Amino acid sequence: MLTSRERLRRQAAQPYLVTFRHALGRLASPLTVMNTGAHPDDEQNGLLATLRHQHGMRVVIACSTRGEGGQNILGPERGGVLGVMRSREMEESARVIDADLAWLGHGPDDPVHDFGFSKSGPDTLSRWGKDRTIERLVRAYRQFRPDIVIPTFLDVPGQHGHHRAMTQAAETALALAADPACFLEHAAEGLKPWRVAKYYLPAWTGGENGYYDDEVPPPPATTTVIARSFDPATGLAYDRLGEISRAYHASQNMGHWIHPAPARWDLHLLAGGLEPDILAELPTRLADLAPHVALGAADAALAEAIASFPDARAAIRALLAARSHIGEAQSALDAKVLDLHDHRLARKLVEIDAAIAAAANIRVYVGLASADVVPGGSVDLMVEVEPGLADTIAVQPIGGAALDPAGPVEVETRANLTLKVRADAQITNAFAPDWSSLGGNGTLWLSVTAALIGETISFSVDTEEQFQVQPPHSLTLAPEALIIPLPAEASHHVAVKPQPDLTQMALEAPQGVEFTAETDGFRLTATPALAPGRHSLPVRIAGRVAHQVTPIAYQHIGRTRFVKPLALDILALDLTLPKSRIGYIGGGSDRVGHWLDRMGANPTMLEADALSGSLAEFDTIVVGIFAFGNRPDLAAAAPRLHHWVEQGGHLVTLYHRPTDGWTPETTPPRRLVIGSPSLRWRVTNPAAPVTVLAPDHKLLAGPNAITQDDFAGWDKERGLYFASDWDKAYQPLLSMHDEGENPLTGSMLSAEIGKGRHTHTSLVLHHQLDRLVPGAFRIMANLLQPA
Repeated sequence: MLTSRERLRRQAAQPYLVTFRHALGRLASPLTVMNTGAHPDDEQNGLLATLRHQHGMRVVIACSTRGEGGQNILGPERGGVLGVMRSREMEESARVIDADLAWLGHGPDDPVHDFGFSKSGPDTLSRWGKDRTIERLVRAYRQFRPDIVIPTFLDVPGQHGHHRAMTQAAETALALAADPACFLEHAAEGLKPWRVAKYYLPAWTGGENGYYDDEVPPPPATTTVIARSFDPATGLAYDRLGEISRAYHASQNMGHWIHPAPARWDLHLLAGGLEPDILAELPTRLADLAPHVALGAADAALAEAIASFPDARAAIRALLAARSHIGEAQSALDAKVLDLHDHRLARKLVEIDAAIAAAANIRVYVGLASADVVPGGSVDLMVEVEPGLADTIAVQPIGGAALDPAGPVEVETRANLTLKVRADAQITNAFAPDWSSLGGNGTLWLSVTAALIGETISFSVDTEEQFQVQPPHSLTLAPEALIIPLPAEASHHVAVKPQPDLTQMALEAPQGVEFTAETDGFRLTATPALAPGRHSLPVRIAGRVAHQVTPIAYQHIGRTRFVKPLALDILALDLTLPKSRIGYIGGGSDRVGHWLDRMGANPTMLEADALSGSLAEFDTIVVGIFAFGNRPDLAAAAPRLHHWVEQGGHLVTLYHRPTDGWTPETTPPRRLVIGSPSLRWRVTNPAAPVTVLAPDHKLLAGPNAITQDDFAGWDKERGLYFASDWDKAYQPLLSMHDEGENPLTGSMLSAEIGKGRHTHTSLVLHHQLDRLVPGAFRIMANLLQPA
């Protein structure tokens, strides 16, 4: 449940007049535009804000993945946890510009997921499933029926393979969506064929941001969208509103102050020529749909409602008149016209009711008494109503398959509703297939009906926080993974919280592992019979799968969680640690410090006070990813670190981007340039061959002899942001490249500096450690040795 301060902040962010004017703005056009992309934050927010708030179009963002393979500057969330986090960021970003969402991918377990960087569109579609991806996009076209489709990126060499794949699929799906013989299963779901009227490519390059490097210039502009003024509700430039929207992609460091705000977007109409504007040859009024007097009357009433702002009662009268005229048209128009356009009329009716509710200042708040409701339990809803101009208000909870049905309840000011969660309710993550700016989202929401001026309107209200069914056995193991050097002769205590009845708990143990119950958990004893490799031991309570719940809480997205079946992981490997006193400087974006501890390196976590003191007690200091960008105290301590290196310390820096506070001449002890754009300085194939350039180098020769075997089983990619240029003191230790490209030697560099050493690696060791890749632990152990 939201705290009082959280509720007050949320209400302050939704002023009545802004909400009212934006609701009226939806009524200015019957058109829908869809922007396609591959990741949350791929959308062109400034353009979409202009199309929505200047032209009144419905905006839909179609996104293929949840961004679970991306980076995160805010915290350690990765994989599925990050996918939930970025999905919520996308929802809040869409809320700002009043956009709807269509998701093609449904999380890390779905074939269409963010598997990391790709340089190839065909390879991406192969991994996602080309037919599957196109079918899902055809489904989105038929569900949302866009008049205009605009991909954010071009399908050109030098662009992210995911972006290229989505643009390829968006174009291929055009003809298939209009063909009634394609994907016949859609008809059973009520989806009809749909022909997109206009398909635009961006007439801008995607190579201006330091990440990509489009090798082909953009196509010539045939159409230009120009922001003529500013948003009438907020007074903001449309692109400024777009950047506010992008700021919700905080995990990706999005949202920037750009002055002056851009006001022009060039587009290329595929298979078309120059046109005066994007609206050319499209129906811009209801009367353009069919020659019927009721549609013209509806247009006039909608225009009157918009012109009436901020007079709420006048606007409501005009909106009710428009609603009546649209209903009259629906009754009179022939079947052929309705088959083509009834979705527009039905959408307008929903938007009109939402606008009446906004004008009448009807406010309904739905809080959850508890977020910890298991199958077979019950959830209490606290419904609070501020009726505004409404005479009566009734609410009906809509809970889908997770909850028993409930009827409508009339509410004057406050009501507590108890809903029964079905015993067979599924434990799922927040990967809904779509999201609506008009509400009705999630597992549980309210359908609201209000009576005013003798009429009844209906609209949807979401719960203040997402309702999610919790697993009946939610446990945490500490530690959640054990790193066991071979030959195994080790004993480890594993704590279980909250403590279950241990007689009911079972783990599927491999040969060489024994368990004994202890006070707050159990003791695992490994024997020499334990085979090398990763062993995943599922946990069951009374025969049912136990789950691990990872809470996610950030101010910009609120609270949610990621759930997965619980297992104890064991990595048994040939691993020797050097005798070294280790310090670790984390940037909050990786778990390397955690894994150093699990390895037995006993690192000291260095916060600001430690960096300002003596460093002489440490042999090796490891700097985590992004740390120079995330920790001002670290940037200030760079000269002291350089002096410590000169005196005999070994500084190990993990991968950084050029934007992470990395100044080539002053951040590292000697000049070291991080390559940009990143696409040119990374190896995306996790199985790409690796050449060891200096096998006798101390960092590769021991205490673990690094061979090709240590690069087997890597996940996602080899590395990124490789060094592109460096001082002659540095020696490259490895060479690797993607197929068809030149070798890159900047993935691991080491230099003797005074009595000490600096080593910089752009290998994604932090990711491989999270995936329990044996070679990553062996390489990391070698990097820990003293200079």
